[in-house]
Amino acid sequence: MPKAKGRFVARDILKNARKLRHPMTPAELALWRRVRDGQLGVKIRRQHPVGRYIADFYCPRARLVIEVDGDIHVEPDRARHDAERTSWLEARGYRILRFMNADVF
Repeated sequence: MPKAKGRFVARDILKNARKLRHPMTPAELALWRRVRDGQLGVKIRRQHPVGRYIADFYCPRARLVIEVDGDIHVEPDRARHDAERTSWLEARGYRILRFMNADVF
């Protein structure tokens, strides 16, 4: 199992995170252009494993997860999954910002 900063990451999660980096959705790409290369004064990672989930964007210094959601996220099953994910992350001290694609543009 690969090790990331003292923590083990399940091989399948790491593989999936790498796969999700390309291609990015138009909304993810628009946001990435604004936050990459330390433009905000902090390091932002994209499609980064956080526990058992993969964050669209993650700032380790602030323990901040940023999610960019398309229309599928309003469907009941997906909304329920997102709520469970948010609860899991918040219970472990992460803060979550969630934006719809239209909000990014």
